[in-house]
Amino acid sequence: MSEVREAYKVLDLALRVGEILLSSGAGAADVTATMLAITEHAGLRQADVDVTFTALRMGYQIDPDEPPLLLSRTVPQRDLDYDDLTRVQGLVNDLLRDRIDIAEARSRIAWLNSTGHYLPAWAAVVVAGVVGGSVSALLDGDLVVVGAATLAGMVITVLMRYLNRERWPMFYQQAAGGLVATVLALLTDAGGERLGIDVSTSLVITANIVMLLAGIGFLGAVQDALTGFYLTSAARIIEALLSTAGLIAGVSAGLALAPPLGVSLLGVRPGRIELAAPPVVLLAGIVAACAFAITCYAPLRALPAVAASTTGGLLAYLAVYQPSDTQPWAAGAAAVVIGVVSYGVAGRVRVPPLVVLVPALVPLLPGLTLFRGLSYMADGDTMGILQLSAAAATTIALSAGVILGEYVAQPLKRNARRIESRLEHRLAGPRLIGVTHGQQRRVRERS
Repeated sequence: MSEVREAYKVLDLALRVGEILLSSGAGAADVTATMLAITEHAGLRQADVDVTFTALRMGYQIDPDEPPLLLSRTVPQRDLDYDDLTRVQGLVNDLLRDRIDIAEARSRIAWLNSTGHYLPAWAAVVVAGVVGGSVSALLDGDLVVVGAATLAGMVITVLMRYLNRERWPMFYQQAAGGLVATVLALLTDAGGERLGIDVSTSLVITANIVMLLAGIGFLGAVQDALTGFYLTSAARIIEALLSTAGLIAGVSAGLALAPPLGVSLLGVRPGRIELAAPPVVLLAGIVAACAFAITCYAPLRALPAVAASTTGGLLAYLAVYQPSDTQPWAAGAAAVVIGVVSYGVAGRVRVPPLVVLVPALVPLLPGLTLFRGLSYMADGDTMGILQLSAAAATTIALSAGVILGEYVAQPLKRNARRIESRLEHRLAGPRLIGVTHGQQRRVRERS
């Protein structure tokens, strides 16, 4: 009975760690590798792990003549929380280095679940507005557009948080956000006309909806597919497409209000991508990436690493980018540089590479092409197929480039390879969280 109780504690700890990682944006391969590292370290050889989009399951059979011990946990909601990711990373490292035991690790994970964020709610709202404003500057917006996008970012963040607390489905949250973003853009245009100021409605709408785009989720889906977790990848793709469909519905509903507001829709193209001058792109991209990292509650010590990774990625992107035909290649080149820099600097600021890598990808706007493709298809335009193909190519280039950057910067560590070989379970691709830096040598020594 004592052995069963100890095995239960280990599996429960691994599941709680996996739940936090998965709900905070980690990939399925990273979650699986981390859970296996914990059970291996505790002496549970060849535990069975099953990770899907909404559930985690672990099983272990102590004796062949006894029934297996099975535990599972569900992931009710997902939100990017890099503060929790970083603290879980530290907990796992301490456990695998024998600085803490299973009992203390379980106590720390319970404390982590019960604590709040270091950033007050109002500050997170303001920073979300900074993301929208900086992206509008990156897209060559003037001061009026930047101000409108900043205000829209704050208003939409407040709205989305309220709807999330009320447990509204994601489709309706996105639709409401798209509606508010478009109405604010139309009001900005109408006010500009009265004041004699020329305002680009397309640009304001595009800047306003940036915070609602599902580009990061689509990237996570491709990463899971490349690392062999096809079921989780399919679920992420469906969620990204459904979120984008809700956003399109909201934008379309908002555009229907243009005639009553006296705004002309001639030439309006939400989702357009026209970059500003390179110095403005670099400055705005760095601000957008750092602000996005803060909205995800990344530790402040990670911001220099985010800025360095973003700078390298944007320089590579601008060097290759041609608006006519090379966006996937430009995205791939930028992703390789971001992957290399992120893996090189994340350890120096004591954060997982994921905390540096994802914000650095935000200025590349991976969700705008997907939005345009689905918008064209909703209007019955065959251009939508081409735009969706371009979106898929760009997203695959970003994900594949990040993975290639990991292999260039730092080969897959022996402890992760050893776990995979023992279980005859290949976990391909990068380690963005958990078993990443090869610091868990005691796991190998105990085997």
